[in-house]
This record gives sequence, C-alpha cells and structure tokens, in this order.
Amino acid sequence: MLALIARFIARHEPRSDWRVHAKSAAATAASVTLIGWLSAMTGLPLLLAPLGPTALVIFGQPQSTNAQPINIFAGYFIGTTLAVLAMSVVPEPWWLATLCVGLAMLIMLVLRVTHPPAAAVPLLAYTGPVEPLVLFGVLFVACVLLVALGVVVHRLPPRGRYPLPLIQEIDQE
Repeated sequence: MLALIARFIARHEPRSDWRVHAKSAAATAASVTLIGWLSAMTGLPLLLAPLGPTALVIFGQPQSTNAQPINIFAGYFIGTTLAVLAMSVVPEPWWLATLCVGLAMLIMLVLRVTHPPAAAVPLLAYTGPVEPLVLFGVLFVACVLLVALGVVVHRLPPRGRYPLPLIQEIDQE
C-alpha cells in the first residue's frame, strides 16, 4: 500500500538552479502582463485563462513537448477552429463546448501537437459572443508574442534550450 501511495506523491520534475526558477517566474509574469494588456485592448479578458498556463510551460518547462512552438500554434488553431465551428452551428448549449474540448484533445493527440491549455478555447468562446476573426487574430498574436519572448528569454543567462532542436540536430551533437 505504501508503494502505491509513493507512486502518487513522487515528484518527477528534476531539481533546477534557483536562478532558472527566478528567470522563469519573472518571464511568466511579464508575458502574462503583456497578454493581459492584449486582452484588455481586445475586450477578451478571459484569454488569460489558457494563455497563462502556456506561458508557464514555455518559461518553466521549455524542454516539454507541450511548450514547443508547433504544439502551441497548432493547439490553439485546433481549439479555436472547433470553437468557431461549434458556435456557428449551435451557439447555445454549454455541453457543446465540453464536447469540443474533448475533440480538440483527440485531434491534438492524433496529430502529435498536444497543448492542453489550448483545449480550453471552446470554453472561452462560449462565455460570450466573440467574433471568429478577432479570436483567431488575438490568439495568433498572443502565441507569437509568447514564443518570441520564450526564444529571447531562454538565450539569457542562465541559458536554456528553446525551442528544442530537431531530432537530427541532437544526433549530430
């Protein structure tokens, strides 16, 4: 029984230098502030809900597959596309948004571009009327800003590797 409990409470994240954590926290706070400004300018304050966790994985876990640019862009594209399609067909029932979340995760998993925060976009879209082009545009700009900031921040000391290199590049090192 203790072995079973130990499996559930074991930490799997490696220890890291406190400076890495401090840099990650500062970059996450700065990027969420930037996204907050974008949300306020566009009138879409709930954008912080999925984009905050995106910032956390970019800055706190840059080696994660979920933090890679393809996963971020494709994940948000899939979530947004499903949200827009569902709202254009049946704009009312809340349960359709929940089905879109599951479908978004299925498509992301099949395409190997999993980014869990992006699956929340259908829930965001169902909270109020959102113009499809505004939603696509704002999420695209937010993703560009987050990924670009991630590239810059991870080149500052203590340096990190973001985005991950291609598999062929790893084999050549």
